[in-house]
Amino acid sequence: MWEPYKKGFKAYLQLEKSLSDNSVNAYLRDVEKLTSFLQVNDELKKPGDVGLKDLQQFVKWAARLGMTSASQARMISGIRAFYKYCQTENISQKDPTVLLEAPKLKRALPDVLSFDEIENIIAQIDLSKPEGGRNKAILETMYSCGLRVSEVVNLKISQLFLDVGFIRVIGKGDKERLVPIGRSAIKYINIYRNDIRTHINVKPGNENILFLNKRGAGMSRVMIFLIIKDLAKKAGIKKNISPHTFRHSFATHLIEGGADLRAVQEMLGHESITTTEIYTHLNRDFLRKTLEQFHPAFKR
Repeated sequence: MWEPYKKGFKAYLQLEKSLSDNSVNAYLRDVEKLTSFLQVNDELKKPGDVGLKDLQQFVKWAARLGMTSASQARMISGIRAFYKYCQTENISQKDPTVLLEAPKLKRALPDVLSFDEIENIIAQIDLSKPEGGRNKAILETMYSCGLRVSEVVNLKISQLFLDVGFIRVIGKGDKERLVPIGRSAIKYINIYRNDIRTHINVKPGNENILFLNKRGAGMSRVMIFLIIKDLAKKAGIKKNISPHTFRHSFATHLIEGGADLRAVQEMLGHESITTTEIYTHLNRDFLRKTLEQFHPAFKR
């Protein structure tokens, strides 16, 4: 009964929202969960007949199955998108998700590295090995540009505009953004390209990929994760480090330095500024200095 609606929703996500295949499939799985719930309860209503109470029972059902609060919140987001589509296509006269509450999420603050800790990690790289030069270029780029690990492994030579200090990044949902890149990252990318990458036998189809493994193919996200974990261990850093830690640190250091939140949002490629706001967890010393500098009461 729901198949035509699912097909229409899929086309809407692909054509009108221009979402990636992974995002489209995630949304479709959310709708699939809802139809499974309705079938289990022998109430496979049409989308327009599903009400708020049905959706509230659906969320409770998902929780009983062991779905975490974060997964429930993501699932509800998918159902909201589906009903937005239903209203656009006049499939449903009302949106039953309007009053549907998502579970409250505890927003865990990520571990952040200080600039000295980042320098210490990068200093552990053995530059006498070819992969050392590559790894230095990778880490300098990740910290300089705040890239996701998926963005750095998919970075292409044709996306580099180093002469004007920018790179073009393809982010979530295949959305493009231009990100400034620092002098140090540019320096080590050029060293890698001119002195190391030129000696690699590139596998067909990987000619445009910037960072390659020893076999001439693109690197995996897991490989970047293992490289960073190993370097952090050598640097004696006990924090929970991952490739995303470099992105967190990039954003935190910018905001602590007084960067505009909207500018940071643009550089990170966040669709919503509320996602960027997690990086405003500034330390108390910084907040006090800011108050002392700008608040009139502290100037008396």
